[in-house]
Amino acid sequence: MKKTLWTILVVLIAAGTLFAGSSTEEAAEPAEDTIKAGFIYIGPAGDFGWTYAHNQGRLYAMEQLPWLETVVVESVPEGDAVRFIDRLVQEQGVDAVFTTSFGYMEDTQKAAANYPDVKFFHCSGFMRTPNVGTYMGDMYQIYYLNGLMAGAMTESNKIGYVAAFPIPELFRHMNAFALGIKEVNPKATISIKWIYAWYGPDKAREAAEALVAEGCDVLGFTEDTPTVIEVAQEHQEKGEEIYALSHYSPMQAYGEDAVFTGQLTDWGVLYVQMLEDLRAGKLDDMTDYDLLWLLEDKAVELGADWSNKINPAFVDTFKGITTDSADFGTISIYDLVMKRYDQMMQGRDVFDPFVGPIYDQAGNMTVADGELASIGHLFADMMYQVDNFDTPLPQ
Repeated sequence: MKKTLWTILVVLIAAGTLFAGSSTEEAAEPAEDTIKAGFIYIGPAGDFGWTYAHNQGRLYAMEQLPWLETVVVESVPEGDAVRFIDRLVQEQGVDAVFTTSFGYMEDTQKAAANYPDVKFFHCSGFMRTPNVGTYMGDMYQIYYLNGLMAGAMTESNKIGYVAAFPIPELFRHMNAFALGIKEVNPKATISIKWIYAWYGPDKAREAAEALVAEGCDVLGFTEDTPTVIEVAQEHQEKGEEIYALSHYSPMQAYGEDAVFTGQLTDWGVLYVQMLEDLRAGKLDDMTDYDLLWLLEDKAVELGADWSNKINPAFVDTFKGITTDSADFGTISIYDLVMKRYDQMMQGRDVFDPFVGPIYDQAGNMTVADGELASIGHLFADMMYQVDNFDTPLPQ
């Protein structure tokens, strides 16, 4: 296709389908001190995964902040964001840019150096400058809770994971998931299929089916569609007990028989906070501006929909499975999940899955006995898999 992505976006803009907050009714009377924010998305807003959740957050911020105007660019490849940021700044006149994927980190830094008067907010990264801050509603605690349930549900002791890219964010989430599995089921192992795509439903389907064929009966994933859940549901409808965890958005409806829980992120509360800080003039120097919001900050939640932490169809199942906990004695999986949830709601110093000893696949101690892994370790240094993965690191 010879048209550039931006040419296509311009057509969509003219049709009024892409840029939010740009209707005649909304733009006719701009509020005093209006802030215009540009959002760079890694996938389509309708992917029903990561980008969908970010877009829901943007829409929430627009509802809450009458002075906010937003501009959206979808499906921007990592490594190619600078030219789209150029257009947001030069042609749209944005005051702030939100880059919503880890792989935009270098491009965010390059663009920020070109536009020192524009504020940049990079999601999931760790590089900050006077006009670049970072933010993340991180779900590693929720992944750990998912792991407790996955370890209890597996009959084959083989759990599969469809993974996008080998970056610290994914290793952090997968390792927390694996630690939860190990806590209740030391015999279980985790197998990974890397698909090297954030949005790749065909690749996700192929990987999920391959994991099932290899004997995995519970599937987690990082891919921005409900495809893996649909695969598990299809197997359920054939009488095969294959289960899946929901990812980022409320996906339970795609697998009522297959999905017992998942992870949810509320980006809206983060976007409101960042934009209010910007409008209040608090961001003259963003070098130390890092909003890392966890369970206690109510940016993330346990569940496959916003109504229930666990699919009601599985509550009795988890109440009927017990484990021997070093902290609580003999306890049902349901009660263990809820106790750990309550502990993490009180903060990392009360309970965190990343307390050592933690070992990688080669037997190296990566977090010392009794030590709480630092945020820097989790966000920048975690490029390993813990010791209950049976798939080697990608080369």
